[in-house]
Amino acid sequence: MKIRIFTDKQALGQAAAARGAEYIRQAIRQRGRANIILATGASQFEMLSALVAAPDIDWSRVHIFHLDEYIGLPESHPAGFRKYLRERFIQHLPIPPASFHPVNGNAPDPRQACSELGREIAAAPIDVAFVGIGENGHLAFNDPPADFETEAAYLVIPLDEVCRRQQLGEGWFPKLDDVPKQAISMSIRQIMKSAAIIATVPDQRKAKAVREALEGPVSPLCPSSILQTHQNCHLYLDRDSASLLNGSHRA
Repeated sequence: MKIRIFTDKQALGQAAAARGAEYIRQAIRQRGRANIILATGASQFEMLSALVAAPDIDWSRVHIFHLDEYIGLPESHPAGFRKYLRERFIQHLPIPPASFHPVNGNAPDPRQACSELGREIAAAPIDVAFVGIGENGHLAFNDPPADFETEAAYLVIPLDEVCRRQQLGEGWFPKLDDVPKQAISMSIRQIMKSAAIIATVPDQRKAKAVREALEGPVSPLCPSSILQTHQNCHLYLDRDSASLLNGSHRA
């Protein structure tokens, strides 16, 4: 794992996007297309803005999967991740509609939706995954204790209260009861199949999770700790999110 620490989230986001953009260009040069995963949430604002502006990417050759979506939340809801990605990313770029593979949290059968997405992503090996780390250490919506073993690409996941309070604290919902209790999430093993992972994690409220992910054992109790085992993972922190790390990681 390669760790970089920046003075602020703007510099962090620009650096993370620049690294990810190079992986996208490389995949297009080598195979004529790139397959990527995008995360959502407040931690990704600056990175996604910089990635939209990245030069020399033929976005018509990029297929986009996203990590997770609430079950039962209308796509038009301000907190919906499909809405988030369309407004903050997709609509700003010449991405063909068929190249965006959204998670349908309103599917009549969420498990069937998981199976369909699993077939789609199996045909599109991921070149680079852009992810974050949750306040409870989650990776995507894989809250602790996460399933490190399943080979299913997407899962129906119960959301724990810490996770739901994070969504409330970020301002996506007016009260805790409004935060859905289930989501469809990309699995840990599917994320780890990505050739490269760009983890963008700013803010003081993530400092404890970052410390546990980097300095604790690899454990389902801190799902993002699994990133320690990936051979090509780049973690981008700001001074706040890195504030609890020991000297070796802060160097």
